[in-house]
Amino acid sequence: MLDGLKRLFTRGSVGSGNWDAIVSWADSRRLTFKPMRDDVGFIIDGRTAATAWRLEWGPSQRPYVHGNELRLRAEVAEAGAMQAMILDRALQVEMERSVFEQYVEGVQTRIDNQTPSEMRWLVLYPKLEPAEMGALRERFAAVGASKPYLAAWLDGPLTTALLAAPLVEGEPVALVLSRGRLTLRTALASPTPRALEEWLQVYQTAVREARRAAAEAAEADTTRPSATLWPPSDSADEPAAGPAADR
Repeated sequence: MLDGLKRLFTRGSVGSGNWDAIVSWADSRRLTFKPMRDDVGFIIDGRTAATAWRLEWGPSQRPYVHGNELRLRAEVAEAGAMQAMILDRALQVEMERSVFEQYVEGVQTRIDNQTPSEMRWLVLYPKLEPAEMGALRERFAAVGASKPYLAAWLDGPLTTALLAAPLVEGEPVALVLSRGRLTLRTALASPTPRALEEWLQVYQTAVREARRAAAEAAEADTTRPSATLWPPSDSADEPAAGPAADR
């Protein structure tokens, strides 16, 4: 009953945003809707299985997204300190050109923390080659601290989800995994229940596959033979190599 009253008052407070259709969509999925301050956008909180996530629509927080943007965030603790990014190819080209103009032709001599992490990563980290991107090679690029992790993340359902994503030519999209948090950003001038549903499906797949790739990487680390400083002895009659043999 309290949830119903809360949604009723929320619906009445949407004001000039006129997001009744969005509120109804959130209602149907038992999600929590609330408008942003000054009615410039809205926030929807939800949970898929054990994963809590937040969807936001409002003014862009990144210079490469003009106007309003859709943001989705969730914690992916299993990924630890992994840093990886998938972005559309047009955005990759635009950001690389911006980096070149700002730091090569411009007066700045180094990239600092004022530069968005997405731009820094394009310079710092290796990219998957087009052949490694598979079916995504025409529309997306991927960079990250670990190419094997990137390849594993894209191997399977995430590629299928990205190919089905409601991309609009000229509108950027980026999936950024950084220190256990996965964020999706894309330009979205006018939110609709259908657009939110479609992007949420892409995002939930990205979260699930990020966890799978992290689990596979962790398993590979535990099964990999540990290195030793001391080679095996050539004869059983010789003393074992290492500090004990010096006693």
